Amino acid sequence: IKEQLIAVLFLFTLISAGFEEENPEFWRLQAQKTLQAALDRKLNTNVAKNILFFLGDGMGITTYTAARILKGQLQNQTGEETVMTMDTFPHVGLAKTYSVDFQVPDSAATATAYLCGVKTNLNTLAVNAAARNGICKSQKGNEVTSILKWAKDAGKSVGIVTTTRVQHATPAASYAHSASRKWYSDADLPASAKRDGCTDIASQLLNNTDIDVIIGGGRKYMTPQGTKDPEYPLDFSSRGKRQDGRNLISEWQSMKIGKVARYVWNKTEFDAVDPETTDYLMALFEPGDMRFEAERDPRMDPSIVETTEKAIRILRKNPKGFFLLVEGGRIDQAHHDGRASMALHEAVAFDYAIAKGLELTNEEETLTIVTADHSQPFTINGYAFRGGSILGKSPLWALDGLPYTTLLYGNGPGHKITGGKRPDIRKVDTSKTHRGRPWLSSCGPSVCTAGTCNDDVMLFPIDPYQSSLSPV
Repeated sequence: IKEQLIAVLFLFTLISAGFEEENPEFWRLQAQKTLQAALDRKLNTNVAKNILFFLGDGMGITTYTAARILKGQLQNQTGEETVMTMDTFPHVGLAKTYSVDFQVPDSAATATAYLCGVKTNLNTLAVNAAARNGICKSQKGNEVTSILKWAKDAGKSVGIVTTTRVQHATPAASYAHSASRKWYSDADLPASAKRDGCTDIASQLLNNTDIDVIIGGGRKYMTPQGTKDPEYPLDFSSRGKRQDGRNLISEWQSMKIGKVARYVWNKTEFDAVDPETTDYLMALFEPGDMRFEAERDPRMDPSIVETTEKAIRILRKNPKGFFLLVEGGRIDQAHHDGRASMALHEAVAFDYAIAKGLELTNEEETLTIVTADHSQPFTINGYAFRGGSILGKSPLWALDGLPYTTLLYGNGPGHKITGGKRPDIRKVDTSKTHRGRPWLSSCGPSVCTAGTCNDDVMLFPIDPYQSSLSPV
């Protein structure tokens, strides 16, 4: 019944919009307004005091388009005509995203490119291409610095906000130098790396650059091995990982003598932080990555909108300005698991965070950039009616007499062939997951590009070092 009511609402909205959309002047007037707005816009030649850098990890063009439609549909609109906050930016461009050694880059190589201005090899952080993946000796002398350090050296306040662990590839490239993005704590360092003097990413979070605001997940990489997590004390996988016995959270606090420095791990403590009187904030809400927006407990963990706002309110007190990196990191991770609904809800939340950033800053003195680091093998299939659920199925069936989903992954988990046929999804709610996976199907005979398609075939994800399918 619920699905029928939603369908009726979409149809009513579509019919209402259709009357004016049938008029050619409706479209011509919109075009004229868009052109006139571009002609009237005055070039901002000011020097930016603040820089807001929003990074949608894995948020390619298709994800962006699908998220736009979902955002509208969550507001009971048809969706296609929705305007994302990102859509309102006056300047748009495209970037090539290859790494020095791979055709398709990962988030470490791309973060090094856009934060440090240097293309490098897959899996390496803030080092040039002379450094080799996983070889500690090769990173020495090949480190490159990031815009976060440049901003701090210029007297600005700096911060990182992420929905992943703060030691993950994107935020890590802003403060750490590592031949491997996987060296989160010293427990992840191979014996050769320890022997050759390399340090883990978590320890570099404290030692390399004085970062004013650190928000995300990643508690377990900061505490001694076996330390019980305050939120999940009975979960052994959430316990501290460090083999050197260091408690980096306590060390961080002791380094801030004479300053108002707050460490928090839950929303109650986070809400109690007064931005006007806080100099430093470290907020780690999960042992590892933060929860997906659609699964987040609002009583325990703040949203990316809330974390972005808190960071800006703390950083903007500096009269010299600030640099803030905000990453919607779980867009990418949801895609790796083939969870389109999760990925799109992450992207919508990310767009609301961008709106909050614009609301809290002055365009005349703030440069705001929104980009992605790479895309995903994610497509939107044809023949869905206007206003049809972006997470739904096409009303027109394929040649085998079965429906197919509007969204489709080219690789990764989810493809299924039983007895030479696709599953019948006519009675399946594709907006939800089934056994942790979405029912995304192919409109053709097969989406497999190599080998034989069997149940739950998994090909290499586009960013293997971030994928939950890989042994990371």
